[in-house]
Amino acid sequence: MKKALSLILMSVMAIAILAACGSKNNNEGAASPSASPSASPSASAAPSESVSPSESVAPAEVTITHALGTATVKTNPEKVVVFDFGTLDTLSKLGVEVLALPKASIPGNLSQYGDAKYEDAGTLFEPDYEKLNKLKPDVIFISGRTAPAYEELNKIAPTIQMSIDYSKYTESFSNNAKIIGQIFGKDAEVNAALEEYNAAVAELNGKASGAGKALIVLTTGGKISAYGPGSRFGSIHDVYGFAAVDENIKIDNHGNSISNEYIAEKNPDVLFVIDRDAVVSGEGTVPAKEVIENDLVKKTNAYKNGKIVYLNANFWYLSGGGLNTELEMVKEAAQAVQ
Repeated sequence: MKKALSLILMSVMAIAILAACGSKNNNEGAASPSASPSASPSASAAPSESVSPSESVAPAEVTITHALGTATVKTNPEKVVVFDFGTLDTLSKLGVEVLALPKASIPGNLSQYGDAKYEDAGTLFEPDYEKLNKLKPDVIFISGRTAPAYEELNKIAPTIQMSIDYSKYTESFSNNAKIIGQIFGKDAEVNAALEEYNAAVAELNGKASGAGKALIVLTTGGKISAYGPGSRFGSIHDVYGFAAVDENIKIDNHGNSISNEYIAEKNPDVLFVIDRDAVVSGEGTVPAKEVIENDLVKKTNAYKNGKIVYLNANFWYLSGGGLNTELEMVKEAAQAVQ
């Protein structure tokens, strides 16, 4: 009898132990509230066993708001098409490869993209829609020149306009760079490049205020146009700190048509010159130096003091807004205070 009672007690204890173990295993297999995947429809679930609370998981896609609308783009897209050379410059700086671009007008500073491994996407004004449909890009970046094609391009792939807002130049340029960093997971690299740019601007600011008054002109086909604060090239005034010789120059994308007499009358202490003909072929091209350095302009302080600065049109006219080009543009403008 005692032996039977002992066997019964041992069986009861064994059952209790097994029940406790089963309860423990069930609790370990359940997901805790803090480990549950994100409910965001744009983010994929991350494996819970490999992610610690201190780690952040890159989203599967990001939504970008731009001048023409919004675009939802997957992060680290592989098939990238670019119709904006400032963006192409930034992608080059960050080591991001592209699939296609308009190869007929590649700036000299980005000549490596003339290689046959890059597809020709048409022109800045006339994209090759047939080819783009075949390439099936993941994202398309455009500038103002390509803006009229936005609706058609956006049917092919998420399309983002990356133009610079000249009324808030630094903020706009920086924001564009950060958008690229966000899409391609290059935030740290973008921030480092922007810090270098901001440091160069700060250094130039400290000198530009004592350089006298400046005038910015563009030459093409023997004609001259002036640009002032808030204009396409107005960063020289608005960002770098050079005082304008004429505050009444109207803001216009093509500048204000002026004469050599106007330059002589305004008598700038510094004259910045952009030679459009150096990068855009056409009839009646004349080197900027031949247009500018005439008897009238030679009477100005800028000429007498060796302060006529010829700026690289590859940067200023074709590919401004890039992380490389913007830093080079600051360095070029700094020639006026050396």
